[in-house]
Amino acid sequence: MKIELAKTEIIHFVGIGGIGMSGLSLIMKGMGFSVQGSDISNNKNIDRLKKNKIKVLIGHKKKNIKKTTILVVSSAIKKNNPELVEAKKKQLPIYKRGEMLAHIVSLTKNIVVTGSHGKTTTTSLLDAIFSKTQLDPTIINGGVLNSLKNSAKLGKSDWCILEADESDGSFVHVPATYSIITNIDREHMDFYKSVNDLKKLFIKFMNKVPSFGKSFICIDDKYNNELLQNIKIKNYYTYGTNSKSQFYIKNIKQAKEFSEFDLSIKLPGKKNTLIKKIKIPLLGIHNIRNSTAAIAVASTIGISKEIIKQGLKEFKGVQRRFNKIFTYRETNFYDDYAHHPTEIKEVLNGVKAVYKKEEIICVFQPHRISRLKDLKKEFSLSFKKADTVILCPIYTAGEKLKLGFNYNNFAKDIIKNSKVNLFLINDQYQLAKFVKSNIYGKKIVIGMGAGSISNWIRELPKLI
Repeated sequence: MKIELAKTEIIHFVGIGGIGMSGLSLIMKGMGFSVQGSDISNNKNIDRLKKNKIKVLIGHKKKNIKKTTILVVSSAIKKNNPELVEAKKKQLPIYKRGEMLAHIVSLTKNIVVTGSHGKTTTTSLLDAIFSKTQLDPTIINGGVLNSLKNSAKLGKSDWCILEADESDGSFVHVPATYSIITNIDREHMDFYKSVNDLKKLFIKFMNKVPSFGKSFICIDDKYNNELLQNIKIKNYYTYGTNSKSQFYIKNIKQAKEFSEFDLSIKLPGKKNTLIKKIKIPLLGIHNIRNSTAAIAVASTIGISKEIIKQGLKEFKGVQRRFNKIFTYRETNFYDDYAHHPTEIKEVLNGVKAVYKKEEIICVFQPHRISRLKDLKKEFSLSFKKADTVILCPIYTAGEKLKLGFNYNNFAKDIIKNSKVNLFLINDQYQLAKFVKSNIYGKKIVIGMGAGSISNWIRELPKLI
């Protein structure tokens, strides 16, 4: 007799096309749950779901949840969404993605990666290391891993490596055996209202890590250091380029194809060790930190340094993280997800460190009116390592807010504060026109943003 979990439940994901929602629905389908979902338009994530025989409805309508017994909503869903309104009327159980994720992974040993930046890459680097072992973990990521061609994978072991998104506060519900906090930044202030509120939730998250587990925290980060002053029990290890780090990064070398570094490990009650010449096929100090977080966890649970080094060296990357898309008249075009001032600066620092002679051109599409309003000055200062900025219209992500300042003046602030040339464009056709007229020779063009800019860059070859 076959007994199945939640046999009678039909779980409906509102906003199933999001990277996090699509990944979770795939895992739950693999576990035997009956899942379906809806979104406003088709995308690559939905294509992957359909290949896995998950029913996806385009458009949000109350009839979509006629047979639904449980509703899962993404953080992007508004309160007046017809499916959410109907579910409340029917008194259905309604969960945020993070809450449902917490239920699903409540019986596994979890390595939970959180923080404002670098989560997806760090989760992916952990997967790269684990893939070289006999352990077969479940992976739930916030980006598509090139090695999996997917953002999620159901493993056969009782290990789970997952990215926990802090945008709506639900990450605190995810039970962590081991946790990584990459950094904390002024982000998602529409939800948190203040950085202090954000820090309080990270403290709560760290305090929930059990005594037989551990948190790993980067002390190169200002807010992370402030966090540690409020942690009563020292159930954590530190990592970073700061010499006080227990996993201390040293002897950094950066090249166009890879970064290399040594890692000095000093843990209480253990012999000091040094892992030499760790190679990663990634640019930037931020990615060396992300790799170190993955090494710290892997070595703590007993994975050998040989396996760790092999896994990192053969890392296949993540989509939308400084991926080369095409070359046109000797200029290389890249796609990157950077949509916050800190991320923009880190990417440009990494590129500038190895591409010293090439001209760097950023095609930047601001993502969300609320983020631009909150970080207007920080954005204007973040392009100092670029030579030229091509500024696109704001990708609003459905926000109906008033900007509250003149967009042309924002462009002037970038010119003044980052000392760059700047061109304003209205759409991808103007971008193609600009590229055709102005781009040739050994240059680097990087599309940056979390909206439609990725498609603009990928569709450029057809338009030029």
